[in-house]
Amino acid sequence: MNWLKNFVRPKLRQLVGKPKDVPDDLWHKCPACGQMIFHRELEKNLRVCQHCGHHMRLSAPERFAMLFDERAYQTIEVKAQVHDPLKFRDQKKYADRLKDAQDKTGHDDALAVAHGRIGGSPVVAAALDFGFMGGSMGIAVGEGLLAAAKLAKEKRAPLIAVTSSGGARMQEGIFSLMQMVRTTIAVEDLSAARIPYIVVLADPTTGGVSASFAMLGDIAIAEPGAIIGFAGARVIEQTIREKLPEGFQRAEYLLDHGMVDMVVHRHDLRATLAKLLRLLAGKHDGGRPSAYGGTQTAAG
Repeated sequence: MNWLKNFVRPKLRQLVGKPKDVPDDLWHKCPACGQMIFHRELEKNLRVCQHCGHHMRLSAPERFAMLFDERAYQTIEVKAQVHDPLKFRDQKKYADRLKDAQDKTGHDDALAVAHGRIGGSPVVAAALDFGFMGGSMGIAVGEGLLAAAKLAKEKRAPLIAVTSSGGARMQEGIFSLMQMVRTTIAVEDLSAARIPYIVVLADPTTGGVSASFAMLGDIAIAEPGAIIGFAGARVIEQTIREKLPEGFQRAEYLLDHGMVDMVVHRHDLRATLAKLLRLLAGKHDGGRPSAYGGTQTAAG
């Protein structure tokens, strides 16, 4: 029992009252080191702990604001044709869970799609929001990635996917697993059209998402410390009956074993993407063929 929190604080509030205009979320506790961080400092630091460097999760709008030039971008509407195909219910109706997540995040589902410019280069971005049912992949997420790929092909612009997910959405059963195939085909269509596909793997990227479009990027970038894998480490240990190596499934371990191309700090992510986009467009060499069709000059 925390004596200060559970006894002293309530007594003080009874005596002096609580100002109505003071929000409850002024301070955030780092889940890695436990340090308390003032909310403005955390936002200024892109939700990276200044004490230990832990990269906290971002919502899709926060991702877009961080990546696009001058925080300017346009979103496209993505809606699933069927919201509750199985009429699923466990302790709660799936339809009610969806509504709660929509009210909490202000979005229809876990994936948001936007387009704009990064470092002056046109780009389409799709970002998973872990705050929406753990960023799980259902029909709407599959539709969203297909819409993002279609838009990228229409604009002849690279597609960047930012993943943060617990995997396929169990409440949609086989329909959620079908999205693994659909998103894989969408990525293959981009490759056939010579459209670059870059994946930014954020914490965590697991399950059906890691087993499909998350690990198919032409370039795979991971954020420091991100958990990336299919099954959980405990499940793997129980299956193979062996102790896993230190840091297993962390971004740095995957980099050492050739599973990702680079691990990039969040502060450097936009600049890194801007450089990669220029290189892929051939803007560094004064007019050699672009990686995604046509010929680019140094002036663009």
